[in-house]
Amino acid sequence: TINRVAGLPRWLHAIAGKPLRTVLWWQFWATSGISLTAGFWIGIAGAVSAALGGMVMMVAGCVFAALTGGNKVRSAGETLRALIRAEAGKIGIIVLQLWVVLTAYESVVPAVFIGTFIVAVMIYPIALLVRD
Repeated sequence: TINRVAGLPRWLHAIAGKPLRTVLWWQFWATSGISLTAGFWIGIAGAVSAALGGMVMMVAGCVFAALTGGNKVRSAGETLRALIRAEAGKIGIIVLQLWVVLTAYESVVPAVFIGTFIVAVMIYPIALLVRD
């Protein structure tokens, strides 16, 4: 398939459907582009800040996929509980990662970091438009 040609990691195929793989791939390219641009204009700290900002949402997307994954047929109630649990996990991992980066990485460029994170967040709903 195109995703295998594009070089997505094998483990990502195991936990994610086509919509999420597509969104993660677009987030990767957007993050890479912003990182290159920030690296050119601001320097290494800008590039790393942009990369970290995009990675926050990509990791959260993988956590969501892992928590919603599984081949079990579920009732509507079980499905809703699983989705709520996965969304709570995604939000929790986002908050944790934002806190870790902003407190641990002293050279963070906040505008670039938050800006790239926002771009990655805005790409995420595109999964609703991608068909399996």
